[in-house]
Amino acid sequence: MKNIVLIGMPGSGKSTCGVLAAKAMCMDFTDTDLLIQSAEKCTLQQTINEKGNGYFAAAEEAALLACNYDNTLIATGGSAVYSEKGMLHLKETGTVIYLKVSLDEMTSRIKNIRTRGIVLKEGETLEDMFHRREKLYEKYADYIIDCTGSTVEQTVEKICSIKTEQKA
Repeated sequence: MKNIVLIGMPGSGKSTCGVLAAKAMCMDFTDTDLLIQSAEKCTLQQTINEKGNGYFAAAEEAALLACNYDNTLIATGGSAVYSEKGMLHLKETGTVIYLKVSLDEMTSRIKNIRTRGIVLKEGETLEDMFHRREKLYEKYADYIIDCTGSTVEQTVEKICSIKTEQKA
């Protein structure tokens, strides 16, 4: 059975909604951020701080390419879309859903920017990152769910409705 891949901004609900949607649809669940942490034996932020964005990007791409699953909901890190090779791999076996939030919603949801593991280029603001990534999310998305103002339950319901639509 086909996978579901969640992409989106930090704080969009990929991990939180993903695990609940996977449970509701009787799917397995994996989070590529956790795969990176397991491989690196430290937090995402520690990897970024100690080894740099380039190293982190390579580690993230390796995690994406290692996702050889079936009937699995895959929550990706927000920067996964920087890896064209990784995203094309995920699209081969899955339906990609972009959990879209507004800039204001994203900034209000992110409380731990210094420890969260967000890849920012030198001098880049969250707003800069938002605008740079938005086009990439749209490029890879098979479906877009606008999550601005939505509860976790509403977002989970929308993810599940896409899975149901695929079976029809």
